[in-house]
Amino acid sequence: MIIFGAAVRPDGGPSPALRDRVLAALRHGERLSPQPLYLPTGARGRFGPEESAVMAAILSEAGVPATRIVQETSGTDTLSSVLACVRLLRGIGHAGPVLAASSPYHLPRCVALLRLAGLPARPVRTCGMPASRRWTKRWYWRLREVPALPYDVALMLWYRLTGRA
Repeated sequence: MIIFGAAVRPDGGPSPALRDRVLAALRHGERLSPQPLYLPTGARGRFGPEESAVMAAILSEAGVPATRIVQETSGTDTLSSVLACVRLLRGIGHAGPVLAASSPYHLPRCVALLRLAGLPARPVRTCGMPASRRWTKRWYWRLREVPALPYDVALMLWYRLTGRA
């Protein structure tokens, strides 16, 4: 189960989106597999520790053994996170299937990139954007994906053609 990162708050705690992604992964992971492997991904952003470390702490607090949490700490964006996770999973001999946990607006890009990288991926939806967000903010995140999806897909195809993915 790959859990894609989101912002860490200035106090080092998880943003609502980050917490939501981890909780969705927990809900689906335990239901679908007796011993799921959780792969939180995300480097250090503007604040606090790495996104992956904050997610790993939430997983640990929920009772997930450390042996079932593998942090990917180098991903600074969706594409680099996918590439790093694919390398990591191949390195441990895992060829799929893979579940991807992220916010609803972000999932199509995550799943498309994982599939283009050769992993059979399925989405795990979170409950979505927190209700307290303004509609302008919600639409900002959705519209941001319009150029990001084809851009990252084109880059992933290039990486595949050049043997870097």
